[in-house]
Formats: sequence, structure tokens, C-alpha cells
Amino acid sequence: MENHSHLHGHGDDPAPLDRRTGRTLTVVVVALLVAAVAGILSTWPQDVPSASTSYVGEEQVRGQVLSTELKTCSPEIAEELLPDGTMPATVDCPEATVRVDGQEITIVVPPAVYHGGLAAGDRVVLLRYPPEVAGSVQYAWSDFDRRVPLAVAVGVFVILTIAIGRRRGLAALVGLGLGGAAIAYYVLPALLAEENAVVVGLSAAIAVMGVVIYLTHGFSTRTTVAYLGTVAGLLVTAVAAVLAVESAHLNGLGDEESYTVSLLTGSLDLRGVVLAGTLVAALGLLNDVTITQAAAVWEVRAADPVAGFRKLFAAGMRVGRDHLASTVYTVTFAYAGAALPTLLLVHLYDQPAGQLLNSTTIAEELLRTAVGGIALALTVPLTTALGAALVVRSETSPPRTVS
Repeated sequence: MENHSHLHGHGDDPAPLDRRTGRTLTVVVVALLVAAVAGILSTWPQDVPSASTSYVGEEQVRGQVLSTELKTCSPEIAEELLPDGTMPATVDCPEATVRVDGQEITIVVPPAVYHGGLAAGDRVVLLRYPPEVAGSVQYAWSDFDRRVPLAVAVGVFVILTIAIGRRRGLAALVGLGLGGAAIAYYVLPALLAEENAVVVGLSAAIAVMGVVIYLTHGFSTRTTVAYLGTVAGLLVTAVAAVLAVESAHLNGLGDEESYTVSLLTGSLDLRGVVLAGTLVAALGLLNDVTITQAAAVWEVRAADPVAGFRKLFAAGMRVGRDHLASTVYTVTFAYAGAALPTLLLVHLYDQPAGQLLNSTTIAEELLRTAVGGIALALTVPLTTALGAALVVRSETSPPRTVS
């Protein structure tokens, strides 16, 4: 006669929860999703403003550069002043000959574009103005045509993600698409319609993550722990972001794009954009941390089936501290990389450190990093504690012995 002891479990869970706890978790998750959907419905944009500053008949056309030539001309605008404040005798006025609409035309291009590598053979996008606007058909520089390299980069990314991640990789891509759709068709229009930015950001994040996390990682207690930890982190982020934006008077006018949005919409309060942007930026970071913490607790229990709450929590926090530290400087370096042009400008002006940190652009990034760090620091122990408690609760009775 041989004894076999085994644990009843399914999926990634070491053992099933008792019915009461399982029902409670289900009710909480469903309640969060219902609240998120209610938030989306209550803030769904009805009347989205649109910019009315574009010229009638203006359209984009694509062409190919045949040749470029660097010419000089007399300066006309204040932006062309030298660093010492004097006006130069001449400035660069490069031109490009482009084949477009079956003809060759010559246009003036920005000096920065020319010096950045504009050359024969490049595919470009031009703006074409009809005769009723300019008296005759006119063309102006718009941008490079990046469709081919973008398509190649995205295609390689998709292929590698599916090839290596397989089902989960495909699920992650579907989730990425859902998130992008939520931002494009709900978050952006709602912000333009001046709906409550915190409600918009939280509702979209909770709803999207509720679909994405279960689609990618499957239905299990471990996934639910990660989801609840992510939601808790989002709530902390929302509170911290509101306090930071209000106390620091961040108006969202730190860059040219934001200023242009303000001009085109007239009365849009860009503080809401800062708040929603902080929530969206925190979502991926929080999900990464909570998934890792939940997995750490489950792995420790698998390696030590008799580990109690304190041991599981302590082991999970050891992993969490390392992950938190690496995530914080990863986020900081990511923001610094994105803000390099601003940092270069600051370096050229040689501003004092206090003046630099007080500038709107730098202050927004610093506060966004700080808010994200606060949320991460609190989410790690919350998720770890919840995971440890549920793992222990799933095995409150000794394993059943079968002869």
C-alpha cells in the first residue's frame, strides 16, 4: 500500500480557494469593472471640439527628393538671433527639388531638416495649397514619409513577440491594441470635451487592464492578485497626482505641442491632460510590478509548501525591493531620454539648478517620476501581502491522504 499526498489545484494556483473567498474576489473584480464601465459611460464625450485653423483645401501629398542645395538669405525672424543677441548677416535657407504630382518643384526646407540628413532619394510629405488659398498651387515642407520603416519595425516587433511569447505574446498584442483603441476613441475625445480627467483616466485604465491581464495571463487567483494590486496602485497614483498637480500649479504648458493644443481648443484646461497622462504612464509599470510580485509569492509557496504568511511575505518583498529599485531608475532614465532635447537647451542656457528644476517641463517630469515611485513603493507590499494571504488561505486544511 502506498501513500500519495497531493494538493488540489488548477492553472497557476497551488490549490483552489474556499468558495467564500473565491466568491468575494469575483464580486470585487466584477464591481471594479462595473464601476469602470459606469465611469466610461458617464464621461463618454458627446461634443468634441475640433481645430478650425487649417486652411481650406489644404492636403498632404507624397513625393521623392531629387536634389538638395544649401543657400543663404537675409534673416527675417527673431528666432534667428545669435546666442549673443545679435542678428546675423545671413542665415541658411536650404532648398530641395522634389518630384510630386508628376512634376518637379522646388521648396524651402527648415535648416534643421537639411542639416539632419535630407538627401536625394528620401521620401517626403508636402503640404499642397489650392489656388483659392495662395493664388496658384503652392507646396510647403511638412515631414519625412516614414511609412515603410515604421511598417518594417512594427512587423518585426509583432513577429518576434508572437514567435517567442506564443499565445501570451499574441494576447499581449491584442491587449496593446485594445489599450490603443481606448486612448484614441475614448480618453483623447473625453479630455478634449473637458470631462473629469481623473474619472476618465481611472475608468479607462481599470477597464482595459481588467481585459488585458486576464487575456494575457489567464483566469487564476494569481492573476486576480496582480489585477487588484494594479488597481490599488492606480488609486494611489490618482490621489498623489492630483495633490502634486494642484500644489505645484502644473498647467500642462511645458512644451510646444501642449501650447498648440491650448491655442487650438481655446479654453481646454491642460491640468487634466497631465493627470490622465500620469495615470496612463503608471499603468504599464504597475502591472509589471504586480505580476512579478504575485508570481514571486506563488513560486516561493511551490518551493516551500509549508511556508506561512510571514515567510511568503518576506520572500516576496526581497524580490519586490530589487524590482522596485530597478523600475525606479528605469523610469527615470526613460524620462531623461525622452527629455534630452529640453536638457540640451537648458545646458546651452546654463541655468542655475534651482531655476532648472522650477521650469514647467522639468517639474512635470520630476513630479511624474515621484508620483510613479510613490505608487510603486506602496503597491509592492500591498500586492505581496494580498498574494501571501490568499495562498495561505487556500491551504488552511492539511492535504488529503489517499491510500
